[in-house]
Amino acid sequence: MLLGRLPGLGPRSAKRASLALLKRRETLFLPLLDAMQKAAHAVRDCQSCGAFTSQDPCVICQDETRDKKLICVVEDDSSLWAMERIKDYKGHYHVLGGLMSAVEGVGPDDIRIQSLLLRFHHEPPSEIIMALPATIEGQTTAFFITERIKALSPQTRITQLARGVPVGGALDWLDDGTIAHALRTRR
Repeated sequence: MLLGRLPGLGPRSAKRASLALLKRRETLFLPLLDAMQKAAHAVRDCQSCGAFTSQDPCVICQDETRDKKLICVVEDDSSLWAMERIKDYKGHYHVLGGLMSAVEGVGPDDIRIQSLLLRFHHEPPSEIIMALPATIEGQTTAFFITERIKALSPQTRITQLARGVPVGGALDWLDDGTIAHALRTRR
């Protein structure tokens, strides 16, 4: 069953979703099918940042009020949406479309690292924010990109999101690595 291949849907959830769609064929299934077909044809990657868009460049890249010298590097569109949800970031983005992973055979040529580096030829950013996951793959990817940027544009500031104790978090619920990192990077 194809629905079961979607994230968050196991075989039982996929069966329930399929039955719900079939029971509400006219009011849910057919309109959903039509919307998905339209999206499949209309949505593409922004040529500038790599985000999903129905217009090129995307709305964020077209926004003249945003700081073009500030680029936040994210893994995927869900990370971009999370950053936008806080309504505090006013720069541009670069969506990698994945992370480097030796286990999965994903190298630097399999994600949008080269297109990020090409952006330095048009208008070099003053700061790159690495907003990648605190995983081995995320940190490997961030390190690889950082080394390339330093070689290409040594004056560009490279930062990453802070990590540590979350707001409302209790120390006894956190893992040792998170507590140690929070202690080392305290301010």
